[in-house]
Amino acid sequence: MSTASLVLTVIGADRPGLVEALSKTVADHGASWLESRMAHLAGHFVGLLRVSVAEARAAELSDALRALEARGLRVIVEAALGEGPDRAAPRLRLELVGLDRPGIVREISRAIAERGVNVEGLESHTSSAPMSGETLFHVEAWLRLPREGDPDELRAALEKLANEMMVELSLDHAPGAE
Repeated sequence: MSTASLVLTVIGADRPGLVEALSKTVADHGASWLESRMAHLAGHFVGLLRVSVAEARAAELSDALRALEARGLRVIVEAALGEGPDRAAPRLRLELVGLDRPGIVREISRAIAERGVNVEGLESHTSSAPMSGETLFHVEAWLRLPREGDPDELRAALEKLANEMMVELSLDHAPGAE
């Protein structure tokens, strides 16, 4: 039996029962919940997930997921595009902390993209600085270099940028990296 892999993006006003409605729809159509990331963000429940379903039931599942909008959960369904980046390429973990200001993510992501590095994951949040109470911006990102990519060259470029922006930045091999 041929299977389809679907990637779902979900968003709705946060309330109890959203994950249950989503998981019930997936299960009712014989699909398997493979992986997900979900969070509460500014009063919304947001998530990304990947499911596997029999090819013959993919359209039916897609329609049922889209119908959840009537219950307050908008679901965007896309066919998976393959396995993703080269898993043999080096994987790095970036951490950044600095006073919050517009453009931090833009400047860091530009330096990363200019070197052909893929951002596989990125999480950010703000907090209050312990002594001053100023807003600190925190980023944790997982990066995949191209096979021929030079981690030391990327590190030097990011450290130069961090000094210009006056933020603390570290770049290390990611745990479990190949």
